[in-house]
Amino acid sequence: MQVGNVTTPFGRRSVTLAQIKGQMRTAEIKAGKRADKWRVFRDACEARVVLGVQDRALAVLDALLTFYPDNELSEDRGLVVFPSNDQLSVRAHGIAGTTLRRHLAALVDAGLIQRKDSANGKRYARKDETGGIEEAFGFSLAPLLARAEELAHAAQQVAAERKRFRITKEALSICRRDVRKMISAAVEEGVAGDWGHIEEMFLGLTGRIPRTPTVADLQQILEEMEMLREEIINSLEMQENSETMDSNAVQNERHIQNSNTESSNELEPSSGNELGEKLHRTGRPKSEAIKAFPLGMVLKACPEINDYGPDGAVESWRDLMSAAVVVRSMLGVSPSAYQDACEVMGQANAAVAVACILERAGHINNAGGYLRDLTRKAARGEFSLGPMLMALMRANQDTGRAARPFFRSALL
Repeated sequence: MQVGNVTTPFGRRSVTLAQIKGQMRTAEIKAGKRADKWRVFRDACEARVVLGVQDRALAVLDALLTFYPDNELSEDRGLVVFPSNDQLSVRAHGIAGTTLRRHLAALVDAGLIQRKDSANGKRYARKDETGGIEEAFGFSLAPLLARAEELAHAAQQVAAERKRFRITKEALSICRRDVRKMISAAVEEGVAGDWGHIEEMFLGLTGRIPRTPTVADLQQILEEMEMLREEIINSLEMQENSETMDSNAVQNERHIQNSNTESSNELEPSSGNELGEKLHRTGRPKSEAIKAFPLGMVLKACPEINDYGPDGAVESWRDLMSAAVVVRSMLGVSPSAYQDACEVMGQANAAVAVACILERAGHINNAGGYLRDLTRKAARGEFSLGPMLMALMRANQDTGRAARPFFRSALL
């Protein structure tokens, strides 16, 4: 936005609002303030993305700073440098004249330097009788001194964001590698499970990584990839538990048959039936039925459950389980259906299941029947919460992408 013009022998130069703000800022420099020019320059380089300047513009700024005789910027010694374009071009590694002028304008627009023009547009210094500089015309470095603290803070923020990006990227790479290895191992060893569907989910997540991702992009994909990894681990552990139970069942049956040889014909049928009923009733160790996902992920996938927590918020697993009891009644889920879910899945996971059902209540005709179906599948080791939570997280972040197919897949 142009707010005025300055007339020079070479025409009319527009004065922007940013330049006027820069002049106001430099007018407020405290008396006696000093700053190391090279430290300020390094901070400006670190924060170049925030400032919106290119590397070549910073090379020009570097060249300008070499014409300032002291290492510390200070108003006491003046802050104006006045090299000619030829001198500046040499110290900027031979940059062309037109390119030099463009980058000087970029530095002015970014509020890193100011123009201090003479009447004829030339850059020079007027000296007094003692040879000291009385007044100089060229480029003022006052903005660097005025913004020294601001640039240092911006540089720290950029460095912290870069570190966070690196850590998130490394965590995603490790998680991605873990998931790839587990899927390959499960397929090679013939482990039971819908590994084709899991492979599709994995490829879908990796395909969503942008060519130039932000921290937010990586963080979202990392959370979903971690949930997929947890889902695979759950499936593998359930398979191992099932095999262990089958082995134990065979050993128990043989033990019963051999424990009393005199009455084996009488004990074998009844004991076999009781064992079968017990296996049918329990299915697997209920304490290891489904691993609980982090509460933060659950609340991100099911934000509506927050309204039913104590004081209108869910801040702990206890709050979530209390909210689930309220929601259970509201959805028309019978106490027995919820009790069965708690026994098979565990109280925390049953509460998560209710929160998921609440989130998609508009698509479920019979919440109680739906929960009973989930409970039966969990008892057989055919259900876990991962796909439901992942689908809901994706639906909450991208309303244009339907999460229902993934949600329904929990019952397929």
